[in-house]
Amino acid sequence: MVARIFQPSRTAMQSGKAKTRRWVLEYEPAAPKEVEPLMGYTSSKDMRSQVKLTFDTKEQAIEYAERNGIDFRLEEPNAPKRVRVAYSDNFKYDRRQPWTH
Repeated sequence: MVARIFQPSRTAMQSGKAKTRRWVLEYEPAAPKEVEPLMGYTSSKDMRSQVKLTFDTKEQAIEYAERNGIDFRLEEPNAPKRVRVAYSDNFKYDRRQPWTH
């Protein structure tokens, strides 16, 4: 069973960086999810899909996986590129697109 080690990205509802600094180890699904025909609930027979372990550092997560014989895939986080823009840039005469109302 393969586990995935990653650093979660922030959700669309967050403006800060809460819960994004820790590393997460979670198992990849071994069986597909099924829809129960009577009530329409989604379920899975894979109990490992419920396990989500968090670690302070990437090295701790890797060490845990190696110590317990867990095959893992490491996903490095993408660094966001920030573009610094000043308010006065909205009124430049050489804009890429003309500013209109």
